[in-house]
Amino acid sequence: MRVPAAVVGSFAALTLAMPLTAAPAVAASAVKLRAIQYDSPGSDGGSNSSLDPEWVTIKNTGARTKSLGDWTLRDTSRHVYRFPSGFTLGAGQSVRVHTGRGANDPNDLYWKQDWYIWNNTGDKAILRNSRGNNVDTCSWGDGTGTASC
Repeated sequence: MRVPAAVVGSFAALTLAMPLTAAPAVAASAVKLRAIQYDSPGSDGGSNSSLDPEWVTIKNTGARTKSLGDWTLRDTSRHVYRFPSGFTLGAGQSVRVHTGRGANDPNDLYWKQDWYIWNNTGDKAILRNSRGNNVDTCSWGDGTGTASC
């Protein structure tokens, strides 16, 4: 079927008259993984004094307080830490999530695990928001025991 030239010309004019708009960009999260102590100092005996020095630091780099209630921190082996409901992180503040046991406060949270989460020979930390979307990741290989993200 042949389309008349007048119809093609009208369609082209209509197309050119329509403004071109880009899809909205997804805003990057102000909440970031900053550092991970994946190999706690000393021998890996599984005591709480050895588990607590294994941690992840998360920082709010933004200018507003962020609610992290129901956000998750996980590794590639499906260990999942869920932030307490109602937990907030102030602008410019950091929180450290420890593998072992302790009393949660605004600066330190505890996963309450009986064994290590982060693999010393390589792993990946994944931070997800309450909708399950990845917000930030940090990977490392066999190294010094600490990773900067």
